[in-house]
Amino acid sequence: MKQIPIDLEYMTTILNRLVEIPSPSGYTDSIVHFVGEELERIGIPYELTRRGAIRARLAGEGDDEEDMPARALVAHLDTLGAMVCKLKSNGRLGLLPIGTWSSRFAEGSRVTVFSQDGPIRGTIVPLKASGHAYDENVDNQPSGWDYVEIRVDEFCESHEDLKNLGFKVGDYVAIDPNYEITDNGFINSRHLDNKAGVAVMLAAAKALKESSEAPEITCYLLFTIFEEVGSGASSVLHGHIAEMVSVDNSVVAENQNSTEAGITIAMMDSSGPFDYHLTNKLISLCEEYDLKYKRDIFRYYRCDAASAVEAGNDIRTSLICYGVDASHGYERTHQFSLFELAKLITLYMQSPVTVRRDRYELGPMKGFPTQPIE
Repeated sequence: MKQIPIDLEYMTTILNRLVEIPSPSGYTDSIVHFVGEELERIGIPYELTRRGAIRARLAGEGDDEEDMPARALVAHLDTLGAMVCKLKSNGRLGLLPIGTWSSRFAEGSRVTVFSQDGPIRGTIVPLKASGHAYDENVDNQPSGWDYVEIRVDEFCESHEDLKNLGFKVGDYVAIDPNYEITDNGFINSRHLDNKAGVAVMLAAAKALKESSEAPEITCYLLFTIFEEVGSGASSVLHGHIAEMVSVDNSVVAENQNSTEAGITIAMMDSSGPFDYHLTNKLISLCEEYDLKYKRDIFRYYRCDAASAVEAGNDIRTSLICYGVDASHGYERTHQFSLFELAKLITLYMQSPVTVRRDRYELGPMKGFPTQPIE
């Protein structure tokens, strides 16, 4: 097992391309095609579920051993977005969020509305948007999705005008990312959650594929499409996958211990604690190979691991993260955090199986691990 060089330029370039592809939950076909083409280019075989979740496969050295389990890494392709809920009499569009995010971050956003006649551009604005018209009331109106609307970039003054342009209730709305990377490595963009996780996984897989190293055991790369609305990895796991590591953003905020200057390893989120043995194995890899990391707990957070377990998969789960400030808003991370996380993933893919007995769903006590109590 050894550290494998990560192509930082590839990782940031692929991230930029990913965030520019609209993919709110339920409208993810384009990004599924893009990631599939990238996996083909790298040389990693994959298959799709009916709705488009991707399961790619990196064969392990122990493939021929009957009692050898497999592992998985998972990141989600879907992002936050919105949906048209009303064609208004003033020629504007009412909207509701896809996923959980604040309308405060929606105000002023440039958007694309995918109408039946094609995409149309617009802006999310407050109901009272002009100080010249409403004076101090622009600051006094409540905040919430009932108090914003989409101003479409068409001559449009009535419900009938909207209807004639092809707008319908249920049209998807994608939010512009506004991607920017600074000279000192900070990356500002919407949808870093979880396009950055996807970029990290692709960069790590590419590095391992191009090296002379092979995974110790078969590793599946999972890309899900409904994480932001709860179902995530509920349907893409199968067979002898015994452990799964989610790759997602951490919570950089007051009273949290996450960092943009390295890896964050989550000990617990709102769905409960992550697996003791798998999580400590990842911590040990960080310490052995001098990767900068912190531990944290997320109170108002769930990831693909939760949906996988809730769907009835009896697997060990863990969550490793790149640091994100203002998650589910206009987000920020740093190249170094992504870089360190990619290195950890390559080490994890090369590492021995966590618990060999996990190949079997049911078995004897022999081989079952022990947590220290003294």
